[in-house]
Parts: sequence; C-alpha cells; structure tokens
Amino acid sequence: MALTKISSVFLICLFGFYSQTAKSQFCGCSPIRCCSQYGFCGITDQHCGSGCQSGPCRTSRDPVDEIVTKKFFDGIINQTRNGCAGKRFYTRESFLSAANTTLNFNSTVTRLEIAAMFAHFTHETEHFCYIEEVNGTSRDYCDENNMQYPCVPGKGYYGRGPIQLSWNIMYGECGDNLKLPLLSQPELVGSNSTVSFRTGLWFWMKSLRPVLKEGFGATIRAINGMECDGGNSGAVSARTGYYRDYCRQLGVDPGANITC
Repeated sequence: MALTKISSVFLICLFGFYSQTAKSQFCGCSPIRCCSQYGFCGITDQHCGSGCQSGPCRTSRDPVDEIVTKKFFDGIINQTRNGCAGKRFYTRESFLSAANTTLNFNSTVTRLEIAAMFAHFTHETEHFCYIEEVNGTSRDYCDENNMQYPCVPGKGYYGRGPIQLSWNIMYGECGDNLKLPLLSQPELVGSNSTVSFRTGLWFWMKSLRPVLKEGFGATIRAINGMECDGGNSGAVSARTGYYRDYCRQLGVDPGANITC
C-alpha cells in the first residue's frame, strides 16, 4: 500500500515536470515574444510578467544604463570623423537622461529593442556624425494643409536628431507630447542633446516599437518605406548590418524577418 502511494506521488511529480518542460519547449515563440506560464506567445504583461518562461520577460530586463554601456555607446560614436558636429553633441549621458524621462521606456526596454533602435540611430546620423539633415535647409518640409500644426514663418522642419524628425506635423505632435515648443522652436532639437534624444525616443515609441514584434524589417518600413520598395537597397543592407552587429554585442538573437 505504501509503495502504491509513493508510486502515485512520483507519477504526479513526473507528469508535472514533463508538462512544464513541454510548455517551455513547444511554446514556439519568436525571440522577441514572451512565452507565458501557460505556454502562449505574446508581449503583454500577462505573457512577459509573472511565470514568463522565455523571451524578453519583464523580470529579466536590465535597466537601460546596463544595456547602453559606455563601451557600447563609444563603440558607435568613435567610428565617426573628428570634425563631425554630432561627435561633440550626442552623449551617452544625454541619451540616458532622455530615456529616464520617457514614460514606460526605461522599465520595459529590452536588449533587442536597443539593438534595433541604435541601428536606426547609427544609419540616420552616420554613427552620430550629423545633428541635422545634410542640405536640409534647401528642402520644403511644410505641409500647408495641416491646420492643427501650421508652419511658423521662417522656421524649418527638416530632419534633426538621432531619428531625423521631419515635417511640421511631427514637430508639432512631438512637442505637444514632450511639452516643448518644437513647432515654434524646431531648432531646439538640434541645439539640446537631451531634447534631441527625447524626440528620437518619442518617434520610436509612437511608430517603431509597436511593429518591432513583427521583426526588424517592419521597423525599416515604418521609418522609410521607400527603402523597402526598392528605393534604396543599400540603406536596408546598412540598417540590417548594424542591427545584427548590435544584437551580437548585446548577446541577443536578432530573430526572424530582419529585412523588408
């Protein structure tokens, strides 16, 4: 009788062990999705919170300053030319300051997301060389049909910052969100490093983070769809190259659907 009870307990424990192993092994999530305690894939708190088995679980995320180390940041900016204005402008400290003031970023960011973000930063600014778009002053980025954020006479809304924020509607919307007068003073993006990074993080949270779950290629399309449609295959190659390199440096799997 005692042996039967012991056998029953053993079988129950063994079944539980294999059940948990099977859920973890066969969850089948991509590297950028969490495998929940019940074996389902997703990115919500229910998937990535308590009981999360694998993927970018909330409990395993590092503070942003432990991901964007001085070595990581310097490894990018030190590749640019000494004469570049951005080399004296962009700093790791200003990025961390921007990150710490951006709602719901620091506590939720993953290494894979940082790899994707800095891949775009690197390409848009050529390793943090440029603060403003090359020959940007010669281009018209004013949508005169937009009545919500009308262009201010004498102001230019060409690309500025690590993500090259452009157009009056973007400056206006970003300014409203950050509580900064960017529509009337767009030059703030090119004169204050922390503000510059805050605009980049705003655009990331608004347009790029939501599609990252589809793969890095989706973020390329979100930032410049023309590149994906044959407009600039070299740019796509450059972005994906930076992304793979930063994933390697940060020790994460780049996942599927890397190109668009």
